Amino acid sequence: MPNVVFHRNGQTFHGEIKENTNLVVRAGIRQFPHPNFLYGCGMGKCGKCAALIIKGAEHLPEPNWKEKKRLGARIEAGYRLACQLWLTHDLELSQEATPLADVVAAGKVG
Repeated sequence: MPNVVFHRNGQTFHGEIKENTNLVVRAGIRQFPHPNFLYGCGMGKCGKCAALIIKGAEHLPEPNWKEKKRLGARIEAGYRLACQLWLTHDLELSQEATPLADVVAAGKVG
C-alpha cells in the first residue's frame, strides 16, 4: 500500500492508503489527508487541489488535458492536480504557500 507524505502550513502529515486511491476522494469522505488537504470540485476545473510533487513523480501518469489547461507552466515546475491522480506508489507532495524557488533552494525538490 502506498505511503503518502503531505506538507501544508508548515506541518507534515503521513498516511498509508489503498492502492489506486485518489487523495481528493479520500479527503471528501473524511479520510487521510482530511482535514488538511485543499480541494474543490474534484473534476480538474477549479485547481484548488494543485500540489507540488516532491517525490514519486516518476510513478505518476503523464498530465492529462485538464491538468495542462489548469496548471500551464506549473506542470514543468512539478505541480499536479491531485484530483486527477490515482496513486499506486509512495508519494510526497506539498500544498505549502512557499514559492517554488524557496523549496528548490532548500533542497526539497530537484
